[in-house]
Amino acid sequence: MSEQKLAAEARTEFGKGFARRARMAGQIPAVIYGHGAEPIHITLPAKATTLAVRTANALLSLDLNGEGHLALVKDIQRDPIKQIIEHIDLLTVRQGEKVTVDVAVHVSGETAPGTVHNLELTVISLEAEATHLPESVEVNIEGRTAGEHIHASDLVLPKGSVLLTDAEALVVNISEAAATAEEGEAEEAAAAAAPAEAAAAE
Repeated sequence: MSEQKLAAEARTEFGKGFARRARMAGQIPAVIYGHGAEPIHITLPAKATTLAVRTANALLSLDLNGEGHLALVKDIQRDPIKQIIEHIDLLTVRQGEKVTVDVAVHVSGETAPGTVHNLELTVISLEAEATHLPESVEVNIEGRTAGEHIHASDLVLPKGSVLLTDAEALVVNISEAAATAEEGEAEEAAAAAAPAEAAAAE
């Protein structure tokens, strides 16, 4: 994932009043922390930032008064009704530094006919380089049959990533479709009833 470049401005004002004025002026309050340094309070351009953080674990390259900062989006506070971004927490990172992130699990392919899949784990935790963070991990279920299980240890991880989630954690479970199971029971019942009906007819 390539970093998104944004221009940041330092701020010395805080509180809800300032945050409201900042948002009205098209700015989002944010704070950069990490590496034992004092937090840096900034504002970011609302429109460009909203676009930049649409993907999970977005990496931002910030220009703060000519000084570069590489930061990972760690938390986004949104208005519960309007869903506009109210504040962003950023973690400062360095080139090559390893960080822990949660990554979405995406399913591709179709299971065998008459079966369904259940995604038991939607997110896994990985350790990866801050400048090479995966957006998601894909699990292929093409042709999988009922009774098969895919665990975290079975996932193909992006190069350089290390699995932190329990290796035995169940990610995908393949089972018979409900209709198929019911049909099978109905067929068994019909087969069992057939001899009795034949005997009654005699």
